[in-house]
Amino acid sequence: MLAALIQTTSSDDPRENLARISAQIRGAVNDGAGFVLTPEVSNCLSSSRSHQNAVLQHEAADISLAAYRALAAELGIHLLIGSLALKTEDADGRFANRSVLIGPDGLVTARYDKIHMFDVDVTKEETYRESDGYRPGNRAVVAQTPFATLGLSICYDVRFAYLYRALAKAGAEILTVPAAFSYVTGAAHWETLLRARAIETGCYVLAPAQTGLHEASVGKPRKTFGHSLAISPWGEILGDGGTDVGTVLVEIDRNEVAKARGKIAALGHDRKFEGP
Repeated sequence: MLAALIQTTSSDDPRENLARISAQIRGAVNDGAGFVLTPEVSNCLSSSRSHQNAVLQHEAADISLAAYRALAAELGIHLLIGSLALKTEDADGRFANRSVLIGPDGLVTARYDKIHMFDVDVTKEETYRESDGYRPGNRAVVAQTPFATLGLSICYDVRFAYLYRALAKAGAEILTVPAAFSYVTGAAHWETLLRARAIETGCYVLAPAQTGLHEASVGKPRKTFGHSLAISPWGEILGDGGTDVGTVLVEIDRNEVAKARGKIAALGHDRKFEGP
């Protein structure tokens, strides 16, 4: 299976993002991809809750999801929308940060709501409180496809190794990590974290990323790191998207998962222990 990691610079306008990313998906399929992945918050990257309330929709009414379902069916591909920012029925009005897997028939085959919220103080100028606007998920998700079993995650999840071990033990052969990674933390940690998750589990890691400066019609602009990465089950970098908008193409062979795990069968070597 040829997989394509879409790297883009989403704005806070869902219709604009839909048009751009749809064109990128078509280009990837023209290049032979049968599995296409987009980054986190593909539909709207915004720090303004008032703007999000104005432009976001519930899943059933979301124009982006409807269009991507139709596109996947038209092109006959497996399509992972890295995540969509969606309204929920939660009483506090918080949104869902939801990864959605669409099959070649246009049907949604899996959904995953981001578990770990990015509540950090990177610098005095760069602080994030994702949990103010988004409510965390509470369920890990694996999804079956004809070419591999996927373990779904989103961005900040990558810092929590236990999630990926659980996904691998549940059968995941490919770990998906769509992201809108901070520029500062990306430069320091992005590659190391992704390679570690691959090495620990013997899985492919596919991480499509947002990149560049995201201008905002409301609120502050944001800068993301880019460098969409595809990592082999042995921890090798198979593709790096750099910082430009574009696509990373990578061949996926589930036999490589078996080879890596055959060399180091760490998933079967867990031991119970006491303390600390």
